Amino acid sequence: MSIAVDRTSRPERSVAAELAKPLAGVAAAPKNPEGRRDIFATCVVVIVLLVAMEITSRFVPDYIMPSPVTVWNAARELFFSDPYHVAVTLVRLAISVMIAMVAGVLVGLAMGMFPSVRPYLKAIVVIDTGIPALSWMLIAVFWFKNPESRIFFILLVILLPFYALNVYEGVRALPKELVDMIESFRPSRWQVLRYLILPHIVAYIFLTTKSVIGYAIRMVIFAELVASAVGIGARMNLAQSTFRIDQVLAWTFFLVILNLLLQAFVNGLEKISLKWRTEATVR
Repeated sequence: MSIAVDRTSRPERSVAAELAKPLAGVAAAPKNPEGRRDIFATCVVVIVLLVAMEITSRFVPDYIMPSPVTVWNAARELFFSDPYHVAVTLVRLAISVMIAMVAGVLVGLAMGMFPSVRPYLKAIVVIDTGIPALSWMLIAVFWFKNPESRIFFILLVILLPFYALNVYEGVRALPKELVDMIESFRPSRWQVLRYLILPHIVAYIFLTTKSVIGYAIRMVIFAELVASAVGIGARMNLAQSTFRIDQVLAWTFFLVILNLLLQAFVNGLEKISLKWRTEATVR
């Protein structure tokens, strides 16, 4: 019997080895080819836009559509003359997003963990989402004298609902099996939060951050245009009042590049923080 078992196991092993070869090839392949395709597609779109700008600039006046060379020269001029305004906008953006993230996560956790206050917090968040951004900007002008307080208030009330609602949905999406398992150990509320809820909602926090980065950039520029004399938004307002469309486009391209860099930065942090999580691909 032992000999028969050995003989029959050899072809099985050879078949398993043959099946493992293509799987090994797939494992050795790049893990994220989609990222390269995204970079290539972005470069193609940028080139197409530049070509379209160049063609259009040959048929219309410069104050309507300048050439890419003119915009590049304006960008170089702004880079050396207005670094202070760039730094101010970046600091405002970073601080505002961080404050909105912390406050939104706390509100979302409270909504998910405390049923007694959940309806009231949800009502506040839902009402906040229905108020236009322009209304908050005008209210901030009346309520605050300091431009920094105005901008932080505007971004806080606009970005907080995104984090609160997504974190709340993350708490609701906890697998019931995991909840039942951890409750069988009689944990404290802090232990449930630390070992179950917080690791689960990290992905939702990163998803929300990637979703609001571009929106936050637009809002901080709009807030600077309305409520501040310093920052990229204020400089864009000055360029518009002096009919410098080349500077307006230069600032616009800078903000697009800033958005791409911040998206890449958050994606890198997400990969580091969630490297334990396996990614599923649909073919």
